[in-house]
Amino acid sequence: KLCEKILNILEKDTKTSCQVTCLEALRILSRDKKVLVPVTTKKNMQVLMRLAKLDTMEDSLERVSEYPVIVEALKCLCNIIFNSAVAQKLSLELNLAAMLCNLLKKCKDQQFVGDIKCFDLRLLFLLSLLHTDIRSQLRQELQGVQVLTQALESSLSVRWTAEYKAAEDHDRPPLSLQETDCAIEALKALFNVTLDSWNVHSENESHQFRYMAAILRHCLLTSGPTEDKTEELH
Repeated sequence: KLCEKILNILEKDTKTSCQVTCLEALRILSRDKKVLVPVTTKKNMQVLMRLAKLDTMEDSLERVSEYPVIVEALKCLCNIIFNSAVAQKLSLELNLAAMLCNLLKKCKDQQFVGDIKCFDLRLLFLLSLLHTDIRSQLRQELQGVQVLTQALESSLSVRWTAEYKAAEDHDRPPLSLQETDCAIEALKALFNVTLDSWNVHSENESHQFRYMAAILRHCLLTSGPTEDKTEELH
């Protein structure tokens, strides 16, 4: 009942602060599988996707004031999809993976979008882990390997000295916690999407995997903010 009332409020055009508070409450409640039954409907998923800016074709994320709403909506979707098989099936029907890839592209070269990027990547990881059809869709239709590799490259701030050779800067400071978390989520999603990629058939695929291998090498030479985070990254 409480989840339904929260979603009824979120469906209306309420203030940003109210939306964030409602989403924070829903995120906590959505950890419990028992309360997810009324939440996991097509209509309610679409409400959360709208708040996460996944249903819009706008070219950029212009309003910084909306970023906390986007982040909380993505966190809610992460919990709901992780805990509900119904939500996982609805994700395919609603083409959620394609919308997440589109949002990830919008994050490129934008400021203050680290948290949006991180939870977008976490949701792509969960979808590719829990739904084999979405894993195939990411690989074959959505250029998932390219999108995720570019997200990893951006998180690691890779600079290139040659086509498949990243610059080695031994005096470079460690990654921030946010950069490290984004890189880890991108790596986890990449692992799922490339899991069945034993045969590389095209010249473009060959290029993509050589490009990814160079970034992975750079990743192994990169430090996180703590020893534990560095170990997790590697």
